[in-house]
Amino acid sequence: MSILPACFDFSFLQKLPDSSGVYRMMGDKEQVLYIGKARNLKKRIYSYTRQQDSRISAMLRQVIRIETTITETEQQALLLECNLIKQLRPRYNIRLRDDKSYPYLALSKSTNYPSLNLYRGRRTKERDYFGPYPSVASIRSSLNQLQKLFKIRSCSDSFFRNRVRPCMQYQIKRCSGPCVGLISSADYQANVKHAVLFLQGKDQAVIHDLIQQMENASADLNYEQATVYRDQIVYLRQIQQQSARATKGEVAVVACVRVGDHYCIYFMPIRAGRLLGGRAYFPEVPLCSKEEEVIAAFILHFYIQSESESTIPRTIISSHSIAQTVQTVLKERAKHRIIVTTHPKNLYQRWLAMALENARSNLQSHQIAHDQLKQRFADLQTILKLPNELQRLECFDVSHTQGEATTASCVVFTQQGPDNHAYRRFNIKSITGGDDYAALRQALQRHYLRITLEEKILPDVLIIDGGLGQLKQAKEVLDALQISAVTIMAIAKGPTRKPGLETIFLSGHRDPIIFTDHKEALHLIQHIRDEAHRFAITGHRKRRALVRSTSSLQTITGIGPRRRQALLKQFGGLRQLREASVEELQRISGINKVLAKKIYAALHEPF
Repeated sequence: MSILPACFDFSFLQKLPDSSGVYRMMGDKEQVLYIGKARNLKKRIYSYTRQQDSRISAMLRQVIRIETTITETEQQALLLECNLIKQLRPRYNIRLRDDKSYPYLALSKSTNYPSLNLYRGRRTKERDYFGPYPSVASIRSSLNQLQKLFKIRSCSDSFFRNRVRPCMQYQIKRCSGPCVGLISSADYQANVKHAVLFLQGKDQAVIHDLIQQMENASADLNYEQATVYRDQIVYLRQIQQQSARATKGEVAVVACVRVGDHYCIYFMPIRAGRLLGGRAYFPEVPLCSKEEEVIAAFILHFYIQSESESTIPRTIISSHSIAQTVQTVLKERAKHRIIVTTHPKNLYQRWLAMALENARSNLQSHQIAHDQLKQRFADLQTILKLPNELQRLECFDVSHTQGEATTASCVVFTQQGPDNHAYRRFNIKSITGGDDYAALRQALQRHYLRITLEEKILPDVLIIDGGLGQLKQAKEVLDALQISAVTIMAIAKGPTRKPGLETIFLSGHRDPIIFTDHKEALHLIQHIRDEAHRFAITGHRKRRALVRSTSSLQTITGIGPRRRQALLKQFGGLRQLREASVEELQRISGINKVLAKKIYAALHEPF
């Protein structure tokens, strides 16, 4: 008997073609539940009618219809599947919880003295990129080595342009001081060339160049410079020995370990024989998937999302086999030969064993943390006496400096931990500076109005960082939006602000709740409260720094660079300009009465 719902149109199955393509399982409210690809669409979709797995059956009972897209080849179907999963993020597809872009080392091209620093985000033609790296820690380690070897600057262009003396990086011999002319453009470009060769794994070419320069300097009796080259050569050879290099080019080691419903992927990139660190990933796998499918999904996510065609390594060492279709897609994207091996030998075998051991260790730690978090959710449910298991908590906090740049935050916790994709920040506007109640009301109204209109998931518990006043504001906002299924809680710090002395209030209860016998629940509330505070204050500081680095005159329509310069010269500065009246502003050439009033209003508006 079929497990698809009775309302499903089974005649649709007969009309499906025997060709490759992508299918999308749709739920109610146009929600995409699952995206898959198939070599034969008819056979693949028809196989779901005989499905026995309980989790797949649970998904299929929600399916209202199935949409298909026919492709010419299975490779095209795989690429389309990757793009759609990245765009739509279906609930039942394999997903990495940390979906941020991967970090790169970026070399700027804009000046004669390019900078080399960590970069994460959209890639442009203004920089050369090296990577991706598995983590920020590994990229900082590489950057540290490069600064010691080649003294390439890592400061921003604005910092570089406004220096009158060398910064601390020069004092500790991590920069050559190009900002104040302590190195010529030609010498700096030579260092940049060596740094690029080093990042490309061509250490021997760098050493040959340095040996030649050392001999030339020695022949010119410039022994001090020759000593610098000698030290660079020695340091490079030490790095070579430490890396125990036995291979050229790039190698990626990917290992997957599964225990029950939990998976861990450990990724180790190796470039020119140097291990660049490693990182554990814990993908969400709602459906029963094999390790081979999880590894294939990870590799496609890691490499296909990148716009660069040079970052895919020539050798991939995997703990499980990778489908030939995936290998073909990678080869087409990379435009070079790719070797995938699951039974490596010698050094490759030791690398794979290392990755597997790290995957097991990280998965064990992850399971312990997951079980502890689940216990905390259960403890909170017990003390709140709620009938259903808690699945989602949201916490709000407000941050400002004497009313300036007020920012509110919303963080979300599930039983898997912090859900970073659901975090939100709110730039609070049009309120009296320092009015925390008004700021909180505005953030709550904007957030829950959007959730109501878009029919998104509501939290089981809403936590507010504050006391009874903040609790009352939250209750009024949710009542106005006719949201009644959410439990509202406020956590107020004690007089000494020491953890453990908080007072916790619950909507509908006059007296505070005592958590003496429920320390796990208290730790959970403290954790999400502290995370909301961190997220709010980080956003506030960025916004405050932007406001303080931008002149108020720049935001006024009709005031260009010349008029700004004339105003500041006439009054001697922004402070004196704020003290000027509308009549005094009108006396400046090019400033009429309407524009003078606009300037006065902009300079005197509250934060």
